[in-house]
Amino acid sequence: MDRDLSDDDSVMDLSFEAESPLAPPAELLERLPSCDWLLQGDRCQIFFPPSEAPGRPQEQRCWSSFLEHRVPVVTEEVAREALLSFVDSKCCYGSAAAGDLVILELKQQALRRYRLETFSESRISEWTFQPFTNHSVDGPQRGTSPRLWDIKVQVPPMFQEDTRKFQVPHSSLVKECHKCHGHGRYKCSSCHGAGTVRCPSCSGAKRKARPARRCQMCSGSGRQRCSTCSGRGNKTCATCKGEKKLLHFLQLVIVWKNSLFEFVSEHQLDCPGELLAKARGETLFKDENTMVYPIVDFPLREICLASQRGIAEHSATLASRARVLQQRQTIELIPLTEVRYWYQGKTYVYYIYGTDHKVYVVDYPERYCCGCTII
Repeated sequence: MDRDLSDDDSVMDLSFEAESPLAPPAELLERLPSCDWLLQGDRCQIFFPPSEAPGRPQEQRCWSSFLEHRVPVVTEEVAREALLSFVDSKCCYGSAAAGDLVILELKQQALRRYRLETFSESRISEWTFQPFTNHSVDGPQRGTSPRLWDIKVQVPPMFQEDTRKFQVPHSSLVKECHKCHGHGRYKCSSCHGAGTVRCPSCSGAKRKARPARRCQMCSGSGRQRCSTCSGRGNKTCATCKGEKKLLHFLQLVIVWKNSLFEFVSEHQLDCPGELLAKARGETLFKDENTMVYPIVDFPLREICLASQRGIAEHSATLASRARVLQQRQTIELIPLTEVRYWYQGKTYVYYIYGTDHKVYVVDYPERYCCGCTII
């Protein structure tokens, strides 16, 4: 049976509507005159950062000391120890081959890895809301909302990504809940406000056909208390939590992102590039500033081209969307050694890469199952 409710306690009939919180219609919220934005989608705005002054002019560099840097020599003993350490870390690899193999040739090469990191900050605004609990409202009547790039926040350590959200001052507005239209509750979709549902045991017949007796589950009433609303006939609005009103405000979302560009110089050995990109290297050159300039005079032309390409890509990607806070470019030396060895009449090969002597095995002769990776 339907419940009698006063006008103040009336409920909104949302029996056939979703119960999850919804965003209010765009026309419900006024544009705050102090905020300038470019509309992106329905309710999200991207704020363009102020232009920055150019950084310092490019300096002439002397590369002779970098070219004279000697690559650490990998001896047969070091090569064998690196393979043994690798085999010990794999549950399905036997150590006999690593101990008894005969090394035929060590082919060493020094690679250069160029890396550009650009640490940037982007800001967007979006309308959000929360139930209004009759607390004070920081609305336009208290002053003009600052422009989003004028809001001061603590910047995280350089090159450490983070995302934070802040309420924009003087942007709050109180509105009637758009989901329940200010009723605070809505009619239960399971019982349609009756508080009871048809008994699932007797299907509302009140009696069981076999054997012929009164239904014990519903005590012969043919109805059961609705489990969805606990017999109340209505549910508290999930959007306003029964408060009937919502506090809408602009939320500033700040994203600090570290964009990465990497390039590894060409080599003649058959070691996967993705491993070399992650390899630990020795830093030969490091340049860090608000803005770095392309390297143009490094003896390896491919490194110069990579530097120019990386800086151009980051500039094109971030120019109109974010403020660049810091850039860092490095050139690292990555040692790479190809080890050819003989074991039980066959020739095999593995690679030692990085300053920490990581190993990549092409085809290890003493592997017992396929449950382990080989890198």
